[in-house]
Amino acid sequence: MTRRLSLRTALVAVLTLAGLTLAAQGLWIPAKAALAQLLLDRAFARTLSEGRPEKAWGWADTWPVARISVPRLGRSTVALSGVSGEALAFGPGWAPGTPEAGDDGVAVYAAHRDTHFAFLADLVVGDLIEVTRRDGRTARFRMTGARVASWDRSGIDPNAAGRGLALATCWPFGARVSGPLRYVVEATEIEDAPVTASAERRP
Repeated sequence: MTRRLSLRTALVAVLTLAGLTLAAQGLWIPAKAALAQLLLDRAFARTLSEGRPEKAWGWADTWPVARISVPRLGRSTVALSGVSGEALAFGPGWAPGTPEAGDDGVAVYAAHRDTHFAFLADLVVGDLIEVTRRDGRTARFRMTGARVASWDRSGIDPNAAGRGLALATCWPFGARVSGPLRYVVEATEIEDAPVTASAERRP
């Protein structure tokens, strides 16, 4: 009887520890993403004020290049240069070879569906998306649609005519494993005068 109780106690302890470990892992990812965004926000503010790229931490191999905001949702996230696994762990990534937001072509940003781009699920056609660039200019876009595509057939052409924006993340939302599908939000720049970061801060 004593041996059975000991085995049962040990089993309960192991299962409890496993549960706590899984819970900690589940909380660590969003916690790390939130902390990184605080550091990135400060680094991006320095980038705007000093006019040169500023890393959020010394060992980083990337730096903040833009802030993506959706006023209706009250969401804002700082994007990094590149879409490596390390970059995407801390924020959205600006895809290499695509223009900066507001330049000719389609600017492309990608991020994880369970952290920085989870809000894409709540976007609707007509939503305003603002992208403040590292040079202080803010380009404004209007969402025109969204679609699901294969990772290797996204249909995004960075050199397309006009000035567009594409925000991409994994599909479907809420899935626990990665797959080949991507959710792509498409938007077109609103034809009005560009706004600078300094102008945005004026009351």
